[in-house]
Amino acid sequence: MIPFLDLKAAYDELASEIEAALLRATRSGWYIGGTEVDAFEAQFATYTGAAHCVGVGNGLDALTLALRAMDVGAGDEVIVPSHTYIATWLAVSAVGATVVPIEPSAGQFNIDAAAIEAKITPKTKVILPVHLYGIPADMDAICALAKQHGLLVLEDAAQAHGSAVREKRVGAHGDAVAWSFYPGKNLGALGDGGAVTTQHDSLAQRIRALGNYGSAVKYYNLEPGVNSRLDPLQAAVLSVKLSRLDEWNTRRQVLAQRYLEGLQGLPLQLPNSPAWAKSIWHLFVITTPQRDALQAWLQANKVQTLIHYPVPPHLQQAYQALGWKEGDFPHAEQYANQALSLPIGPQLSLEAVDRVISLVRAFFQAH
Repeated sequence: MIPFLDLKAAYDELASEIEAALLRATRSGWYIGGTEVDAFEAQFATYTGAAHCVGVGNGLDALTLALRAMDVGAGDEVIVPSHTYIATWLAVSAVGATVVPIEPSAGQFNIDAAAIEAKITPKTKVILPVHLYGIPADMDAICALAKQHGLLVLEDAAQAHGSAVREKRVGAHGDAVAWSFYPGKNLGALGDGGAVTTQHDSLAQRIRALGNYGSAVKYYNLEPGVNSRLDPLQAAVLSVKLSRLDEWNTRRQVLAQRYLEGLQGLPLQLPNSPAWAKSIWHLFVITTPQRDALQAWLQANKVQTLIHYPVPPHLQQAYQALGWKEGDFPHAEQYANQALSLPIGPQLSLEAVDRVISLVRAFFQAH
């Protein structure tokens, strides 16, 4: 079986370093906060080009706490992609604001920056783009538009660790950037974890307080907060993996290029990375009306694939009350019905990719 993503192989490659870091952390006597968290936050802030990194419990908390720190709440509107993982929307709902979905442009996965302005109203407070599948959104255009209209920008970079827009790394374009360190991410922990990076001192201070029960000084609570802090054991692991992130992303880029060359000329849509983007290929997603049959064919031939995402947010039961129906966001619905994620990861061999390419080509020859 060719696995979709081999997390065990990733662990094995760094086992001695990870185990030494975990042992160091467990022997430190600090199990909330402490030097491991401080060190990782400083390293990741430097890596992303941000002034601050605040570790939190997970990627959804990163989005939600950032929105709270931006004073987003009931009566506010937040512009979001129609095509994304539902967590992007859930964070907006969690603070009581209203999602305003915008479709990706044709042939792209990310929000169409050119379509945002038409959806801005007096209630709009934040633009929330997602760097989906490790392909960055056009942050220069989005940030220019936000500045023109006096809006804040919160980036969902859960799938974009190490990507860049016109040579500038994702992590410091918008007012705040939310990260997930879920194990399957390009920079993944051994459990849940997340962070927010920002250039703004005040945002960083408030996010840190909100994630610590609303407290900047122990037992003195400034506002109702939550308990959402990056665990020092996870921080120790992330520090090890951060040192290898660029190398592992380069491996992904080599595999993606192999797919792009090997799948040319087939009746499917290949992912498109703009010329100005450094994509780090968290996922390699193809689109075909024969998605389900192709997935079954690959599974029968011992290739594991996944579907990201089978139900778009606007058609989820969680958002039924908003009254959207099939046809309201056709691009998001097309991807839900036709997108298929092929195996990719830093431990995947070129031989395995060639095998997948051969099987996909064989499928279309037979069908």
